Amino acid sequence: MSARPDPRPDARPGGRSGVRPEVRPDARPGGRSGARPEAWPDVRIRWGACGTPPIAARGHRRAARTAALLALALLLAGGAATGCGGRATTHHKPGTSHEQASGNVGTLLTTGDSAGHKLREVPSQGAPEVQLALRPDSEDGWNLQLSVKNFRFTPDSTGGAALPGAGHAHLELDGRKIARLYGPWFHLPAALVPDGAHTLTVRLYADDHTAWAVAGKPVEGTAQLTAPAAPGSSGGHSHGEAPSQPPTPGQVQAEADRTVTITVRDGKVSPAPARTELRRGERVALRVTSDRADTLHVHGYDKELALPAGQEATLILTADRTGLFEVETHESSLVLTQLIVR
Repeated sequence: MSARPDPRPDARPGGRSGVRPEVRPDARPGGRSGARPEAWPDVRIRWGACGTPPIAARGHRRAARTAALLALALLLAGGAATGCGGRATTHHKPGTSHEQASGNVGTLLTTGDSAGHKLREVPSQGAPEVQLALRPDSEDGWNLQLSVKNFRFTPDSTGGAALPGAGHAHLELDGRKIARLYGPWFHLPAALVPDGAHTLTVRLYADDHTAWAVAGKPVEGTAQLTAPAAPGSSGGHSHGEAPSQPPTPGQVQAEADRTVTITVRDGKVSPAPARTELRRGERVALRVTSDRADTLHVHGYDKELALPAGQEATLILTADRTGLFEVETHESSLVLTQLIVR
């Protein structure tokens, strides 16, 4: 007498009794019993790159295809525009001019400012505004403060497309640019200001270096400055006195813990830009000789130094904050060195 098949739910399919195998929700397709595989797909979910919505890895072909198309649509709609969730970049492609890379903010005029930068006109309501105030520094020169409205400084995206109410500023002395400003404060050394009365002008620029403008005029602020005559001088005449000399190597060595000597010639930096490591509190002397007139700028410290053509200029800096700080030239946009302060 043959044994009766086991009707229990956990009976395995494919037995010899001829009983139709039990099809459970968790049964895997492809068994040997010949039973029809379970219709529910075994879909494994994984997260896409850069935090995109989950997509099906394997399982039912139609479900996987639908999930993949959904993930692709969401990625194209939002994720790709910000570089996988990061901050959207505004820097233009190589070979594209600043003006060509600019967006549709305001109206790009054919006229320019005194420095030749095109004007980007915006409505007066909500337009950037700037005022300039200054006071003598207790040690040297003057401290300048820019009070801005409807504007923010964006040094990390300089060179990119114009963004509403963002950018940097230029500082001019009697119509001659002497510095680019990435923040509301700037120290103006007395060595940059000749004796007598002068006009300081600050002008606001977009990231693409077009000048913000209202009613066809650049957005700017001015202040008057009178530099006192140096001791021993009379009415600006030297009477045979020798001009002030830059510090000698011995003087620099006595005032600084480290000295970095750099030469700029034909658009090339020598030695090649490298990193200079410093301990917090150390004083570093940057001795730079450029074959063309330029301005040295230390990012993060907002220190400036005029570089006369063919003459060595020295900036002594106290590394009182930690981090990585680039030293570059304004006009030629060359990186001279990087300061690492630990």
